[in-house]
Order: sequence, then structure tokens, then C-alpha cells
Amino acid sequence: MKKALLVWGGWNGHEPRQCVDVFAPILQASGFEVRVSDSLDVYTEADYMKALSLIVPVWTMGTITKEQEKGLLEAVKGGVGLGGWHGGMGDSFRNNTNYQWMVGGQWVAHPDNICDYTVNITDHNDPITRGIGDFKMHSEQYYMHVDPSNQVLATTTFTSPNAPWINGCVMPVVWKRMWAAGRVFYSSLGHVAKDFDVPEAKEIQRRGLLWAAR
Repeated sequence: MKKALLVWGGWNGHEPRQCVDVFAPILQASGFEVRVSDSLDVYTEADYMKALSLIVPVWTMGTITKEQEKGLLEAVKGGVGLGGWHGGMGDSFRNNTNYQWMVGGQWVAHPDNICDYTVNITDHNDPITRGIGDFKMHSEQYYMHVDPSNQVLATTTFTSPNAPWINGCVMPVVWKRMWAAGRVFYSSLGHVAKDFDVPEAKEIQRRGLLWAAR
């Protein structure tokens, strides 16, 4: 049976445990044996990490030791998939640039806090986004530093009253990439668990996790 690991913690404002409760059952229904951990020490369990199909990090900010980070990065390099969303993967371990390199981006701002914005699907042929049209979100709209090697699947365009100098900026929202042999999927949708009440956001995340899994 395929094995998936969800690791949650960090800042509670992103509702890490509640988000895990959204996606752990989805992965179980898709045939995964799911383990949920609230400790980063699991990343140091080398044999277990190598046997995984998928890692879902749900850890906001915080710090990670060199040993924990090495265990995570090496597992993905070896072919274990990595997939996640804003509140657990794209705003984590702000001092760890190798982690950010693996993810393909890092959150830097949400200038208008909770606002209404549109997610535009830019790749209609990819299996993660095929059949899904543009959709609306009422949440934080994220400005990110993004790796140009990402394969971008969806974007959003800023029309910000609080940061008008970025108006017209087209920002990646959903992407996929490789980290050596490992598939990496990221969606910036997911400030809190309620964001996944938007069917398109939830379905993109579900498909992305399945794509990433070895």
C-alpha cells in the first residue's frame, strides 16, 4: 500500500490540524496508508522516509534542524513526492533557503489581507487543472518570490489598493516542479481550512497531491 505522511504544526492561525483533517481522509480514500505526525523528528527516520510515496508538510513558519531538513530534502530527492498549500508549505522555515528552493517559492506578502480575487487557470491540458475554469476566492491573495523553473498551472492578477505599485502583476498560484527524482506540487490556496470549501481549490489540491505521489 502507498504511504503518505502529513506533518503539522507551527502557527495555529493557519489551522494546520484542521487542514490535515480535510486531506487525510481524501488520501485514505485514494488508497494511501496515512500517518499524521505533529513532530518534525519524523523526517529523521531515514528508512521510513525512503518508503513513502508522499509527504504533505503542514507547518507554518517555525524552525527546522539541519538533521530534520536533510531527511526531508533527501527523501524527496530520492523520489518521494511532496505536495502542499500556503498554510503549510509556502510559508515555512523562513531561514532555510534549500527548503524554499525545493518548494519553488516563498510567501512574502498579502497586501490586502482578506479580499476577493480571481484564480486564472493557465494550463488547461495538465491533469491537475484539466476541466477546471477560472474561479473566485475570498481569502488572502499571496505575493510570492517564485522559482522561474516552475511549471505554472494557475495565476492571479493583483489590483491592490494597499500596494498599487504591484497592480497588474501576474503571480503564480499553482505550480509543479521536480526536486531531483521527486515530484513537487504547490498551491498557494489554503490560508485556513475553509478555503477548501471552494470546490476548485479543493479539487486542484487533491489532484496535485495524487500527481506528486510516487
